[in-house]
Order: sequence, then structure tokens, then C-alpha cells
Amino acid sequence: MKNNKNTICVHTGEVKDEQFGGAVSPIYMATSYNYLDVDQKRYPRNFNTPNQEVIGKKIAALENAEAGLAFASGMAAISTALFAFLESGDHVVLANQIYGGSFNLVSQEFDKYGISYDFTNGVELKDFKEKIKTNTKVIYIETPSNPLLTITDIAAVAELAKSKNIVSMIDNTFASPINQTPIDLGIDIVIHSATKYLGGHSDIFAGVVASNKEYIHKIALKGKNFGGNISEFMSYLLERSIKTLGVRVEKHNENAQFIAEFLENHPSVVKVYYPGIKSHPNYEIAKKQMHGYGGMLSFELNEEFDVVEFQKTLKMIKPSLSLAGVESTILLPSLTSHSPMTKEERQALGISESLLRLSVGIENKEDIKADLEQALNNQL
Repeated sequence: MKNNKNTICVHTGEVKDEQFGGAVSPIYMATSYNYLDVDQKRYPRNFNTPNQEVIGKKIAALENAEAGLAFASGMAAISTALFAFLESGDHVVLANQIYGGSFNLVSQEFDKYGISYDFTNGVELKDFKEKIKTNTKVIYIETPSNPLLTITDIAAVAELAKSKNIVSMIDNTFASPINQTPIDLGIDIVIHSATKYLGGHSDIFAGVVASNKEYIHKIALKGKNFGGNISEFMSYLLERSIKTLGVRVEKHNENAQFIAEFLENHPSVVKVYYPGIKSHPNYEIAKKQMHGYGGMLSFELNEEFDVVEFQKTLKMIKPSLSLAGVESTILLPSLTSHSPMTKEERQALGISESLLRLSVGIENKEDIKADLEQALNNQL
């Protein structure tokens, strides 16, 4: 499967242009379809318009799943998947290292619905075991995690969940389906912010879920009520972008490995967080479950650096909110993705106020290195 991912990216799920023979799927902008004498009643909120179905089929094929769904955002995908399997009186165990928006969803909303939750103390298997209760219905992980690139043993967590009849979910955004296929390792439900690598050009806002047919049906039923469905035009743009996912991610992998090694050996850098370097505490687990280590890394500078001014001295790398575009971007998680947390909550996770998260793009790797180098030298 790994060897034909590029073919899947380009061809799976595409809608044939029967009228003109165009090389790409047509955009079906209709919000109203005939309902008489048809196999299914198409409607955008039903996840079954032609362009929506393309994304579902493509992400399912890439993740080795039976079915998939596309949403209007990553958070729509995450919240719909969680609420499809949780109700009042239930309990969920979440890894302590997850996206700030996911943390915010749980900490601000779940209590209102009578759903209890526990974050693990770490990401070892024992950390998950000790948090499980008799009413635990879901285990939720993210690996590599945002922003510290923590690695969780996917197969071990999946086996634990199955042994307790618990549904396992993973945010696979940082890895992408090119670098990691959690369903092959036993995970039940895979979620992506498609805004990131699946979109890849900083111009798409979407989310996707992949799983077996039974679970996708359950998530779709909840999704019809929540209404977080993707538009036809955004589906079209996402299909276009996924076609180049494989070749883009290969370049992201190559560049990030190079930059991580450069930063690790730079005297002004205190620490580098990247699963592809041997100093990473979970390097061996990452090596076992990933095909590539991704384009994301984080690092900390010496105390003498003003991390805000450091970003301003970069000439090519852009201080920017999101990640995983073809261009290299950088940000402070404490001011952006993890700002909903308190300083104390961030510190407990090891997210310092000066931690910089770098999304390594597909530019020439020497150019990325040169930009970082001049910024590092600028404040010395």
C-alpha cells in the first residue's frame, strides 16, 4: 500500500467528467438534487454530494479504512467523532499532549454534557491504563503531538482499547497518511485537520475522518445534526491538493530531518523536538510505526534570545498561525495554538513560553537553513 500512495492520491474517488472528458473532477455546486427513483437522496448535509464523496473515498483509501467523511474544519471532524461515541455519564481518556483546540473543546464543553474526562500524565501505556474507568468509552491520542512531537505507541494503545471494548481515536494530522496509517496498527478512528498536510497550500479549511463503515455511519448521523459539512468548492480544492500529498510529504520529511539535525548541533539551540533524531526519547517507537517523520519540529533557544524578535528577523520563513503549507512557517504555541491553556497548564506539559514550532516547507533545504542561521546570528 505504501508504494502506491501517490496513485491513490491522484486517482481514487475522482468523479469522471462524462460530458467533456476533463482531466479533473467537475464541481457540482448544487444544493438540491432529484429524490425520486434514486439510490440515495443527495444533500450537502448528508455527506453524499459528488465532491464530498470524492474526499471520503480518497481518505479511506489512504488510511486503509472502509469509509471516510469530510468536514468543514478539523475541529468539526474531532467534535463530531467524539460526540458520536460519548453521551452523558460516559468517560473519555485523552493523551496529555494534544492540539490546543482539542484540549479547549474537552475542558470547556464536556462538563456541560455530563461527560467526564481524564488527561494522562504521560504517553506511556501505563498512563492510559491508570486513567481507564468502568464507564470509559473512548481513548483519544495524537501522535506525533502538537507542539512537542511526542510519540505514543499506537499499537499498544489500540490493543489496550480493544481489550476493554473502548473505541480508540487518533489525530493523525502531523504524520499524514503518507507517514503513518494507524488503522493498520489497530486504531478504530483516524482524524485529520485537512487544513494542514492534506490541503498543504494554506488556502483550505477542512477536516476528515476515516474508519470502518459502521463507525462512519454513526459519525455521519451525528454530523447531520451538527451540520459541520464541507462545501463543494472546498471539496474540489482539497481533492486537487491531495493529488500531490505524497510528493509534498516526501520533501517535507527530507527537509525537516535536515533542519532538525542542523538545529540540534547549533550552539544557540537548547533543545530540538523531532521524532526523526536519535536524541528523541521515543525515536525507536517512531521508527517502528512511521514511514517518515514529518515536516514539523519544535525547538528552544538560549535564554539570551528574544523569541519574538527572532521570528521578526527571519527573511523567508513566515511567522504564521497555521502549519503544513508548502512554505516554511514558525510560531510560538504559547501565543497561538496553546494559548487557551493557562501558563501553568502549558508548563506542566513541558511547553515553555519560548518554545518555537517550525513547519518546514518544501523550499530548498539550504535556503531554509540559511534563513535560520542568519536569524540565529542576528541577535548574538
